[in-house]
Amino acid sequence: MRDFLKRHQIPLLITVLILVALLVYSANLRKKTTTTIFERAVMTLTEPLQQGIHRLGSGITGIWNNYLSLVDTRQQNIEVMRFNRELRAQLVAVNEIKLENRRLKKLLDFVEDDPRRVLPALVVAEDASSWARTIVIDKGVSQGVHEGLPVVVAEGVVGRVIKAAANSSRVLLVTDASSSVAGLVQRTRTRGVARGNGLQLKLEYALRSDPVERDDLVVTSGMGGVFPKGLVVGWVASVHRDAFGLFQQIDLTPAVDFSRLEEVLVLLEPEP
Repeated sequence: MRDFLKRHQIPLLITVLILVALLVYSANLRKKTTTTIFERAVMTLTEPLQQGIHRLGSGITGIWNNYLSLVDTRQQNIEVMRFNRELRAQLVAVNEIKLENRRLKKLLDFVEDDPRRVLPALVVAEDASSWARTIVIDKGVSQGVHEGLPVVVAEGVVGRVIKAAANSSRVLLVTDASSSVAGLVQRTRTRGVARGNGLQLKLEYALRSDPVERDDLVVTSGMGGVFPKGLVVGWVASVHRDAFGLFQQIDLTPAVDFSRLEEVLVLLEPEP
């Protein structure tokens, strides 16, 4: 301790004198209205120190204010980002509702134009494997569904129920290889059987002599006892006639986009 005082005795003495002078100056300031030579000297000596303290305080205050401003800006950015995420989520939900309403309106128009009893259902699962083309709907025996009932949408034929549980059913799509629908070309009344090949349809057993052209509409003929007459099956995509043979080869594009099925209608049997 003594060594420290010996090494720094001059700076310590100056500091003590300045502090004493400030105390004396402060005490006399309250009592006098004039400034003495001694007070002027004290003011002159202490002015750089006061300015340094003032600048230091101002610098610290500025840094603190900048820090608070950055924190506030960051918090505002977080709030804006959260608000934008909420708006995007709401926009997605609104668009989804609009698309659903559009699909349901088509189904409603179909119901209003058709006197048959229908049961709306949601597609809850699908099987698009190479050996089966089926979907599962959320209606079953408890809602009046049983095997053999046709399933449609506003655009056309979807398939028929092949299995029915209490509250769900499996529907065989018309594009399945084991599915067949009695149909006819609407323009020429050419009859045939629309059979699936996995993704598309073929109209088989159409006589070679019957006029069939590309883009002709094919509808159900009502034969076979499953699908009522007049439901859209698809459009003729291509026609090929061999030089010999009884039937022509006709490829069909299905009226229904099976990759986007969400809501369907089950055609119930008429009330007794």
